[in-house]
Amino acid sequence: MHTHTEPAGAPQAHDLRHHGDAEVRGTGAALTDLAVNVRADTPPPWLREHIAASLTSLAAYPDGRAARAAVARRHGLAPERVLLTAGAAEAFVLIARAVRARRPVVVHPQFTEPEAALRDAGHEVGRVLLCAEDGFRLDPKAVPEDADLVVIGNPTNPTSVLHPAALIAELARPGRVLVVDEAFMDAVPGECEALAGRVDVPGLVVLRSLTKTWGLAGLRIGYVLAAPEMIATLERAQPLWPVSTPALAAAEACMTPRALAEAGHAAHRVAADRAHLLAGLAEFDEVTAVADAAGPFVLIRLRRADDVRERLRRLGFAARRGDTFPGLGPEWLRLAVRDRATTGRFLQALDQALCLTSR
Repeated sequence: MHTHTEPAGAPQAHDLRHHGDAEVRGTGAALTDLAVNVRADTPPPWLREHIAASLTSLAAYPDGRAARAAVARRHGLAPERVLLTAGAAEAFVLIARAVRARRPVVVHPQFTEPEAALRDAGHEVGRVLLCAEDGFRLDPKAVPEDADLVVIGNPTNPTSVLHPAALIAELARPGRVLVVDEAFMDAVPGECEALAGRVDVPGLVVLRSLTKTWGLAGLRIGYVLAAPEMIATLERAQPLWPVSTPALAAAEACMTPRALAEAGHAAHRVAADRAHLLAGLAEFDEVTAVADAAGPFVLIRLRRADDVRERLRRLGFAARRGDTFPGLGPEWLRLAVRDRATTGRFLQALDQALCLTSR
């Protein structure tokens, strides 16, 4: 396989703090959002009502015990293996500050926040860059043997690649912390290839987010699954009462059998809508999509992608630029999966944008 390793301390050419919301924030125009991977038409009414009901308890300090126990039951774990966080982003900061790593390595392309958090905490971060020619597939041998902290996403943002769980588990070593970002795993039907709930992989730390499937990006709620000693270490790095009462209420509600069934149905709908988007993109000779996408988004490659993205904006669609992800360049765009009607309108706009760009 083709992989490339960048040593720690290499010059930084990517804006690690650029995220999809920047594509739609403050535009003053009504854009159809394909830049942010939060599921459309969320949170559902029942979840909004449940969160609203929690507001009567705001005078009391947050008590996370019930939500923590609910997450533990959902994954078949003991509560001491669960830490609730203000979204997965807080978990990356806690890991960066609390884990004493000599040689942290991030597998790219992937969500940039873990590397940004590590750098902000004073770490020199090495990179393993997976290649488009291999479909951005993981080669465990590419990760340096002496890496004592390894971060990888599954399914990976922005490539939408779902790595086999057994392959990721090969990265585990005695003395190594293996961080797997599963923020989008609940958008995969059956959550195949998930490592959440595993207790047999040494050093495993799994991060989950409830913001994507349930539309809670503004509430900030996620959690960490790890050995009790690691959970205790990360918890000591948290401030008091780090997760608000409404967020705790949301976490507990999203762990119920009803919610899990709804998330499962949504994952199947996303898979069907993604297949429809990929079929439409295949009609364009100028566009190449990363094969076997498994997340609620797809990564595409095309010439003059920056020009196409700007023309799409004028036509009412926001797409996520790809050049801020290490391992990608200006020819990449990420597209969130939406319903068929929205996709149909987008494909028409893409046709216009490509025609205008080719002139």
